Parts: sequence; C-alpha cells; structure tokens
Amino acid sequence: MVKAIFFDIDGTLVSFHTHQIPDSTFEALNKLQENGIKIFIATGRGKDGLFVLKDFKFDGYITLNGQYCYTNDKVIYENTIDKNDLKHLLHYLEDYPFPCGFTEENTKYFNMRDERVDKIHAITHNDDHPAGDCSQVIHHKVYQCMCFVNEDEEKQLLKVMPHCISARWHPLFCDVSPIGGTKQNSIDQFLKYYNIDLSETMAFGDGGNDKEMLEHVAISVAMGNANEELKEIADYVSDDVDHDGIVKALQHYNLI
Repeated sequence: MVKAIFFDIDGTLVSFHTHQIPDSTFEALNKLQENGIKIFIATGRGKDGLFVLKDFKFDGYITLNGQYCYTNDKVIYENTIDKNDLKHLLHYLEDYPFPCGFTEENTKYFNMRDERVDKIHAITHNDDHPAGDCSQVIHHKVYQCMCFVNEDEEKQLLKVMPHCISARWHPLFCDVSPIGGTKQNSIDQFLKYYNIDLSETMAFGDGGNDKEMLEHVAISVAMGNANEELKEIADYVSDDVDHDGIVKALQHYNLI
C-alpha cells in the first residue's frame, strides 16, 4: 500500500513548455491527499523557486536535491557546503571563471551571468538572480552551487571540493552539493518523521538528479519526457507532464 509519494518539479510536475503545473495534476494531488496519501516535493530548486506550486500545501519539501528539507511547520534536515570547499571554489573561479549560483536558505546569487544562465532561466523561470561579488559566501550557509560547466570540467571542479558531490539534469550545468544530503537520504528523513516504511513509497522523476531517488523507493515512475537511463530503471514509464503523465501513472496504480 502506497502511503507516501515524492515528486520532482521541473519536467515532472511543471511543464517545460507552459512553466506551470497542469490543472489535472493539481486535481490528482488533491485526490491523493483525500485518500490519505502523503505527498512530497523532491527538487533541485530552493525555497524561492517553489512559487510554481501556487501555495498548494504538500506534506513535506525536499529542496536543493536534499540539502534543505522541511514540513509546513519545521525544518527536519539541513546540510551545508564545507567552508573550505567554498574557499577552494572561489579560488578556482579566479583561475577558471564560469557562472556559479550560490544558494542560501531563501535566495540565490551568481558571481557572473552569461547566455548559458539565460537559457536555463528561459526553461525554469527561476534563475534570474543578480550577479556580483560573492566573497561573502564563506561566512554564510550555502546549501548548493549551480555550476555552469561541462562534464569534464565538473570532474575537475569536484577535485577542489572533496566534500561535495554533483548531479545534473541539463548538459549546461550541474548542481554541486555537500556529501550526505541527497534526495534518497531526505526521503528516509521524512519516512522516519512520519513513521512510514520504505516499502510504502513511490516517486516520480524525469532527470539525472532523480535516478537515485527512483532506485530507492518501492515504486518508481519515469515521465514520458525522461532520459532513457531513467526509463530503463523505472517500474513504470508514463506520458509526459503535458499529456497528464502524473494522472495516468496514479490511475495505473489505482491510487486515484
């Protein structure tokens, strides 16, 4: 019996075409809650990017790929980037400059912007943050860095940030976050909080940063727009978000 479902946002709940959650998906989410199933967000976005939910109340929020997790009442887990890793990153950016977004609890800011950042903002409508001096980051709680590097550059970057891992859902950038804070770890945090067993879980995703989450839960659903790697590991491949993919999968499992 499914008691908890975890949803990615971009490409899963939110359409890359309309930048909104379809009305049919909101209706399905309401039915899940009416049926006593707890629902959770599991996203790479920070709190400031959850405006797309239109004040819909989930039972919990896994943000920043698992670094900052909270209910509507309290924070249940947080994980910040090591200060020495941040120092090394700032020095690295001096020698090998690239756009980097630093995410704090309620905001994000960039060291610089270019056409790559603008392209991602055109997709997410969530990356129009200002650019400027970021030297203050070593004195702040930073949960995640949005690094506009390719996969080879990503490997080099992680060598100077040994306490971090990376994940990506788009070829233009990767999210760099502290070791330990992952979507699957945060799922476990919520299951413990609500006294739900892992065998009673389900998750929806579409990107590379959803892979470990889908491997972790009992029932995994890949959206029709998901990459092939995700589709191969999923228990069920639904339609895309623009064609009621959430609704169809929930109906397939007789949850609504």
